[in-house]
Amino acid sequence: MSFSLAEYASLCGVPDPEGFAEKCRRLRELLVEANEKVNLTRITEEGDFAVKHAADSLELAACFPEFTGRTVRIADLGCGAGFPSLILGAAFPGWRITAIDSTGKKIDFVRAAAQALALDNVIPVHGRVNELNRRSEFQGKFDIVTARAVAASPGLAKDASRFPTPSGWFIFYKTPAQAEEELPLLQKDFRRYDWRVTPPRQLPGNAGTRLFVVGRPR
Repeated sequence: MSFSLAEYASLCGVPDPEGFAEKCRRLRELLVEANEKVNLTRITEEGDFAVKHAADSLELAACFPEFTGRTVRIADLGCGAGFPSLILGAAFPGWRITAIDSTGKKIDFVRAAAQALALDNVIPVHGRVNELNRRSEFQGKFDIVTARAVAASPGLAKDASRFPTPSGWFIFYKTPAQAEEELPLLQKDFRRYDWRVTPPRQLPGNAGTRLFVVGRPR
């Protein structure tokens, strides 16, 4: 498959697509090296990394272009090895992204990668979301609360219920099957928010279908 990450990034509103693609290339090298010692991800091959990690992470920007030209504060719940945190941080220097995970080795990698790539806008936090939710420094601080490949949306919304600003959004990366199952539960249990699902989009090379479950305050 012929796929240009820089071209895709340009379509997603990334201000410096070539610089972004170079940072992603370097991030993959760091990931492959770290993966020899710590099991961070099974997706390390160059083409798969570009589509299934980098391009997929960029889908948030593709679906919500209204955020790309703004300074926004994002909480990434269960960030794992830094997807989407590191990708979005590399793509949009104006976004301030708090990357949260309860596994120390994963946060250690995110911290080291952010330093290596000079991503001062990525802030790694080691902790459990439901515990951080009770701390004042995380309450009402985020314009977007997101998560990718972590857990069901209702549990995420509950655990991070105090994270968003009064006008903040929940935006969860999902597949169509996941959204179909989770949306009714969100609409039933979290009525302070207007929940919807974005139209599905195909990832490059037919690598999968991505959409978002979105909650906006009423």
